[in-house]
Amino acid sequence: MRVAVTGASGFCGGHVARAAAAAGSSVVCLGRRPGPLGEHRFWDAASAGPDLSGVDVVVHCAAAVGDPAPGSRAEAAMRAVNVDGTARLLRAAAGRPVVWVSSASVYDPRRDRALVTEDHPRAHHLNAYGRTKAEGEALALAAGAVVLRPRAVYGPGDTQLLPRLLSRVRAGTLFLPGPDVRLSLTAVENLADACLAAPAWAPGAYNVADAVPYGRDAAVTAVLRAHGVRARIRHLPLPLAAAAARTAETAARLTGSEPALSRYAVDQLAHPVVLDLTRSRTQGWTPGSSLEDYLADLRAPGLSPRSG
Repeated sequence: MRVAVTGASGFCGGHVARAAAAAGSSVVCLGRRPGPLGEHRFWDAASAGPDLSGVDVVVHCAAAVGDPAPGSRAEAAMRAVNVDGTARLLRAAAGRPVVWVSSASVYDPRRDRALVTEDHPRAHHLNAYGRTKAEGEALALAAGAVVLRPRAVYGPGDTQLLPRLLSRVRAGTLFLPGPDVRLSLTAVENLADACLAAPAWAPGAYNVADAVPYGRDAAVTAVLRAHGVRARIRHLPLPLAAAAARTAETAARLTGSEPALSRYAVDQLAHPVVLDLTRSRTQGWTPGSSLEDYLADLRAPGLSPRSG
């Protein structure tokens, strides 16, 4: 089978491309830069449709990520990739099976997320990322794609989650908003496995995460220690964190830059978010990797904790 992977030069797409090749598939990497292996076909998601000739299945991992200020050029660029780029991809796919990697950020943050099913409302997003991912996946679902919704993807080569966490440690202290909560996380290996299994699933949306949720404070502490960072976690009162986020967002609007702190970032850490995996499990998928596996690899002799 010939599998096209968009965004294969990135964190998630690269893992999917390598997993597909390991499973015996021929891989076509679509993006502005070559992927880790296979054939490279240039594609700028913001401006044109991809070349899918000879491709059997498409796994769409390419996405613009971040927390851009409303009305900024970065927000417009995000829409061009996450929404318009999706439309271009779906037209080019022309009936081929498409696996579209979305995000749990599409879920309405105002509702209780202690156990989130795929039917949870998708509205009232706190930033452009959540809005554009929701709009993009709506196009994919309407076209009959399989949509995967991971949350907080982590693993070797991560360029977003871990670097942001490490950057917030100051003088041996990390402030987290509100009290400890339970959170779903998604090992990139679990996401890659789901991406390769999903072409056989019924069209629709599926949550994808590790088998069990994690306590926020314990997980953060373990990850920091595995990377050689000793930090004391302190809880910032939620009203204070929210006020700081509003102030930072107001300043970002004036400069058009990404805010140093946002309501979205606070929400991601301050409220329980546990994904219900019943629907994906009924398709025969089982998450095989965990945070402990990742930490054990980091602690293995001779392995640099910052290697990817």
